[in-house]
Amino acid sequence: MGPSGSGKSTLMHCCAALDTASSGTVHLGDTQITGLGDKELTRLRRDEIGFVFQSFNLVPTLTAKENILLPLSIAGRKPEPGWFETVVETVDLGSRLSHKPKELSGGQQQRVAVARALASRPSIVFADEPTGNLDSRSGAEVLGLLRDSADNHGQTIVMVTHDPVAAAYTDRVVFLADGRVVDELRQPDREQVLEIMTAMTAAQLAAGTD
Repeated sequence: MGPSGSGKSTLMHCCAALDTASSGTVHLGDTQITGLGDKELTRLRRDEIGFVFQSFNLVPTLTAKENILLPLSIAGRKPEPGWFETVVETVDLGSRLSHKPKELSGGQQQRVAVARALASRPSIVFADEPTGNLDSRSGAEVLGLLRDSADNHGQTIVMVTHDPVAAAYTDRVVFLADGRVVDELRQPDREQVLEIMTAMTAAQLAAGTD
């Protein structure tokens, strides 16, 4: 979390091997991803990393099922036995698999996007403002799903968000300002997050008037 321009998306992109860090190192488990070649990075992103984007990024001509399985199809792989069914049950989309994105609500589209991220059973899922375009009910559905994937399916979730309610679903909140880590919370609640964000915004405004 942090104000606009604090470096949230840049940090996420470096951690997800979408951008190259100009200094320091990034480790995914036991693998140092900084310095890997394009082929190795492609394999890493395909096999170990899932992505959930604010704008869903679904293919409009494909059904929900085809969208969910798309990364596996591109990799020439099939889902683990039973895992696709587990993911679909988790996102509660069993009756909507044959529908295309335009036939789904925003919350359903984002659940398809989450299912797509989970289908390859990645070690880590990066979610960039996953509830930014959703109403509160749909947002709560997606956040509950991400929380469940961490608690029950062994995924690590790294999320960028401006929303204190979304942050309260997490185990740890890291606060950024001007490209630096300035604070953190463990087992946060909404009020704690809001207090720190309010203080950071006030400091940013005060700095702007100096």
